[in-house]
Order: sequence, then C-alpha cells, then structure tokens
Amino acid sequence: MPDAARPTTADAPPATVGLLLAAGAGTRMGRPKALVVDERGPWLTRAVGTLLDGSCDRVVVVLGAGATEARALLAADPRLLGVDGRARVSVVVADDWADGLAGSLRAGLEALAAGDPEEARLAVITLVDYPGLPSSAVARLLSPPAADVPLGQAALRQSVFHGRPGHPVVVGRSHWSALAASLTGDRGAGPYLRAHAADPVDCSDLWDGRDVDAPA
Repeated sequence: MPDAARPTTADAPPATVGLLLAAGAGTRMGRPKALVVDERGPWLTRAVGTLLDGSCDRVVVVLGAGATEARALLAADPRLLGVDGRARVSVVVADDWADGLAGSLRAGLEALAAGDPEEARLAVITLVDYPGLPSSAVARLLSPPAADVPLGQAALRQSVFHGRPGHPVVVGRSHWSALAASLTGDRGAGPYLRAHAADPVDCSDLWDGRDVDAPA
C-alpha cells in the first residue's frame, strides 16, 4: 500500500511509524486477537486508528494467524485512508509468528529498517491486545522531552503505569538492528529496553495499561 501523508499535529516528530503487532493465534482468547470485535468494533482497526490519531505518520501491521481475514478488516475501514484517499496502513506477515512475540517484532523491525530512512526514523510499538489504549498515550510518548527538541533516532522510551512498564514504547532507528538481533522466543523488547535504560514516561493518568488475554 502507498505511504501515508504527513501528520498534521504541529509538534509531531517527522517520519514516525506505528508498529502494531497482531500476529498471535490468541490461544487463551479462543481466536486471533487481530480478529476480535467488541461493542466498539474490531480491535485491529481501533489500534491502527489510535496510532494515527496519536501522531504517527503511518502504521505497519504485523500479521500471522488469521492474516487473510485481518487484511480484509483493514481494507474495509475508510477511516484508515489519508485525506488524499491513499492508504495509511501497510501489512507485513511474519513467517515465524507461531514461534512467539520475538518473531513478529523482528519481522516488523526488519521491514522498517529496509525502507528509506527518511520515511521511518521512529517506531511506536504496541500490541493489538490493548483495546483500551488511548491516542493521548501515544502522543505523550512522542512529546518532545524539551521545547523545540524533537525525539531523535536514538530515542528509547517506555510507558510506565504506577511503576510497571508497559506499552506503547518508542524505539529510534539507531536501535532497530540491535533490538531485532536480541529477540528470542516469546519475549519482546522488554529486556533490551531495560538493558539500555529506556526513558520512562508515566501514563498512569491516561489508562491502566493492561492487555486483554481472555474473553470477558
């Protein structure tokens, strides 16, 4: 799909891409979480919209289980089009998604790293099983640490909820290769973020930061 137009938020850092991990089979949920629909609609399209509303230029979605049906959900949502009618979402299918979270995150990072550096310098990473994530939390992670000092390619930030680390996280381009190389099994970016002292960004006042693993 074509790349998205630039965000309209005045203080949004340039070339910011949302990286949404939605590849898992959702064993405890009973179906892939990318296909879950509740009273507010599909989790998948809601998460993409949240990243865009939070000032991401575009979103890359990593799919695996249920990829065909998930693609159809994305294609059917007109809210995910830019003002010029171009799609603001692209899809990567992780070949080794069944091996755990590491395979999905690695596939997404490698896809971003293979692109034009001018088109992707910051990644906002989150998972599809955070249906309560508000766009304000994404925007806070992307807020400049000081006036007129936008986040750079070395940025490493993580949401924190009452002292507990969570999502979303921001990872600058200079970390992508090293982070991808560090991933194993069903672990995500957490060990890398701890080892490299990611900047904590408290979001406790915005939402509870909890994922949803099983049906209500």
